[in-house]
Amino acid sequence: MIERYTLPEMGRVWTEENKFRKWLDVELAVCEAWAKLGKIPRKSLENIRAKAGFSLKRIAEIENEVDHDVIAFLTSVAECVGAGDARYIHVGLTSSDVLDTATALLLVESADILLKRTSALGKILYAKAKKHKNSVMIGRTHGAHAEPTTFGLKLLLWYDDVSRDEARLRRARDEIAVGKISGPVGTYSNVPPEVERLACESLGIAPASISTQVVQRDRHAAFLSTLALAAATLEKIALEIRHLQRTEVLEAEEPFSPGQKGSSAMPHKRNPILCERICGLARILRANALVSLENVALWHERDISHSSAERVIFPDSCITLHYMLAKTSSLIENLIVYPEKMRSNLELTRGLVFSQRVLLALTEKNVPRDKAYRLVQRNAMNAWNAHAHFLDLLLADREIRGILSEKEIKECFDLARYLRHVDDIFKRFGRKKR
Repeated sequence: MIERYTLPEMGRVWTEENKFRKWLDVELAVCEAWAKLGKIPRKSLENIRAKAGFSLKRIAEIENEVDHDVIAFLTSVAECVGAGDARYIHVGLTSSDVLDTATALLLVESADILLKRTSALGKILYAKAKKHKNSVMIGRTHGAHAEPTTFGLKLLLWYDDVSRDEARLRRARDEIAVGKISGPVGTYSNVPPEVERLACESLGIAPASISTQVVQRDRHAAFLSTLALAAATLEKIALEIRHLQRTEVLEAEEPFSPGQKGSSAMPHKRNPILCERICGLARILRANALVSLENVALWHERDISHSSAERVIFPDSCITLHYMLAKTSSLIENLIVYPEKMRSNLELTRGLVFSQRVLLALTEKNVPRDKAYRLVQRNAMNAWNAHAHFLDLLLADREIRGILSEKEIKECFDLARYLRHVDDIFKRFGRKKR
């Protein structure tokens, strides 16, 4: 069972401590690159490596005075290293070289955590799908009964959805894993491309092929759009379970723990609060994705209209999706399923869900489709209005009996015919490694 969510690894990624640690990683990678090119003495580099650090308290004090977070950070680092060798830090760089490259590191770290959670959810869905492969239920279109299916197929569909989310997230991770060390407008005016190449290589990311003062924000928009799509999948799952938990349906419901209360006023209530929470949080991810799209267009080589928004949408989106994945995994793993109620609901329409099979049986006897449709619909509507069983009406219909025998009509109501390819569908996924 997924542990109760508090502040796990994703929360720690987006702490101030880790943010500044990534900034320092970038600065040190650049110093290493300069040293390889002979621009920083080996002794100075060793001193920088040994002493480089920062104080969150000191950064806050300095920023309160200078109103510039990167300058405050660099001042704190310089105080740790010492004035003599601190002069080699941040040589030729602009703030965005550090910020954007470090942001790539934070987003890659977040993506790796999200990928683990997404993969775990996929495994849970696939296992639950196999368990309920033959749990027969009614499929619904427009909210109304359509034809029989199985709960296992519904879960398998969700597994397939999550698998696509995982693939998209892997691609988005690769696209966002890009840094830039190219100076104020991306022309390498005071830092050569070789420094960028060496620094990015040591950080495990790729250098941008071309940049302005910033890494282009379509990459970030693609990443947040991918998170929003993943959240939409989780919303889709949660919304379906909410429908299945309705009192009139009650084919499945989210877990309800001992001592849990459903309503302050009505002691009998078992509300789908977890599913509703997941649906609500998906809206935040969509809104954040829209903000990331707004950040793509900036003035000329750069403005900072994107910056303030990204301080909110990057951590919030990653943390929110991580939470949603954890909660959805717990939801599916502990889902309460009622196969008997599924069979009972299947029979609510007194055989009407087999109407297409009757229609096809008539056309196979060379009855024109339009005529066959009218014959079947006539009896279907009578079944609705008279609360009669569809099979009984068909057997009593002289016109239909003149075309189909009693045996042929009853064969149309064979449930196994509708489910004979369930195994074939599952075999498509059995080849996938999970």
